[in-house]
Amino acid sequence: MPTIQDVARDAGVSTATVSRVFSAPALVLEGTRQKVMEAVTRLGYEPNFAAKSLRTLRTEKILVTVPDISNPFFSQVIRGVEEAAHAAGYSVLLGDTRHEEEREEQYATMLRRKEADGLIFLGHRLPDTLAEMVRTMGPRTPIVNGCEYRPDLGVSGAHIDNERAAIEVMDHLYGLGHSRVGVITGPLASPLSSDRLTGVRAAAERHGHAEALQVVTGDFSIESGVRQAEGLLSGAHRPTAIFCFSDEMAMGALDAIRRGGLRCPQDVSLVGFDDIRFAQYLDPQLTTVSQPMDKIGHEVVRLLLDILSGRSDGLQHVTLPHQLVIRSSTAKPRAAD
Repeated sequence: MPTIQDVARDAGVSTATVSRVFSAPALVLEGTRQKVMEAVTRLGYEPNFAAKSLRTLRTEKILVTVPDISNPFFSQVIRGVEEAAHAAGYSVLLGDTRHEEEREEQYATMLRRKEADGLIFLGHRLPDTLAEMVRTMGPRTPIVNGCEYRPDLGVSGAHIDNERAAIEVMDHLYGLGHSRVGVITGPLASPLSSDRLTGVRAAAERHGHAEALQVVTGDFSIESGVRQAEGLLSGAHRPTAIFCFSDEMAMGALDAIRRGGLRCPQDVSLVGFDDIRFAQYLDPQLTTVSQPMDKIGHEVVRLLLDILSGRSDGLQHVTLPHQLVIRSSTAKPRAAD
């Protein structure tokens, strides 16, 4: 990779001037700044903003990327990350990737430039820059995943057993007497969705209701919950229960149920996933799967610190406990299906 000396030589200035362009650009003449930046672009130079920490090889910063910062589930995980990082003497840099691969790659480059000591990503994709680091460094790579476990990523992570959780939800609904169940998944590229759907199908098969299962795809948002629930409820064989793969989608489904002139749970039972803090304040209170969001945040920081300190000699995949919280949004169907 090109060095600061290469940039200085190409621009015809000193290395101190190049450094000043990045650290205190207001002190450099505009013409000189332009020459330096042209040289940077020409050579593909990437400044290391953590250079001041080279003596300790530490920035004392952790970078966390989240696919949707507006999602209450992720906000609670991030709170857990910040608590654990602060206790260990680290600051947290937060990046909202908005499910965009280009943004994910930009944040990945920050780790490669050593602007942070490690990275925690809460999505399911590993950008090319990070994948190359994992291939080169193996388990010593300071990268940890939270929530969306995939063994092929080659990084440590913390998550729940999403397949088992979905089975428990379906067992609950079938146990109440529901046979026609509608399911609103998240994006199926996400391990969260694919694992939960695997559990849904396994339970439906075991209970003998596989043919009555109605599956549609959402995106974890309230809006997609509204749209997909409207479609399920307007069909010829309306489900008597709907299982949403996020509480936000369940909130949207509840709105669709009411606007369709139906009642929950008298006409349609409803289950969400996550147990965000709004779930217990809905009317009716939402039956849902509770994830230990704070603990996921604490655990991914612990895993990362183990890597940074050399205490970890291999990949660690931590499965944290979940709980099916049964509230008033689920009940027996009014009449036999």
